[in-house]
Amino acid sequence: MLLIETRYTGDAAPTARLTLNFDARTKSRLRTQLADGEEVGLFLPRGTILRGGDRLQAADGRIVEVVAAPEELIEARCADAFALARAAYHLGNRHVAVQVGAGWLRIQADHVLETMLTGLGAEVASLTAPFEPEAGAYAHGHHHAERGATEARIHQYT
Repeated sequence: MLLIETRYTGDAAPTARLTLNFDARTKSRLRTQLADGEEVGLFLPRGTILRGGDRLQAADGRIVEVVAAPEELIEARCADAFALARAAYHLGNRHVAVQVGAGWLRIQADHVLETMLTGLGAEVASLTAPFEPEAGAYAHGHHHAERGATEARIHQYT
């Protein structure tokens, strides 16, 4: 099994691809496969969030490009900026990862949240696309103090 433990920031072109959905890109320990089927083990620092386009260096020196896999999403559009902000507020209040675009919000498919968005007046549509949510206001280390300093950090989507 190919071992991957570090990000790569150099100029070398990738020679392999690793396609992962967002949930898999948030795991620091993961057994998966490269696009060619070769098994890999990811052992990244805790809290690492991979983005489409990131590059990793395998133990054998290969450069592996991370590809954001298409997944089932809901896109919400609203009649005006106020309604869109209101929808974003309610999603954020539920600690939902949200991708923000020009006039739209995208979340992972969830029928309960879809019903909530519709109730808030949003027009919702299902689509399949890569999911790249916002990093969050506390991306550089927010955690819930009442759970202790060793609690996993949340909102760290950078």
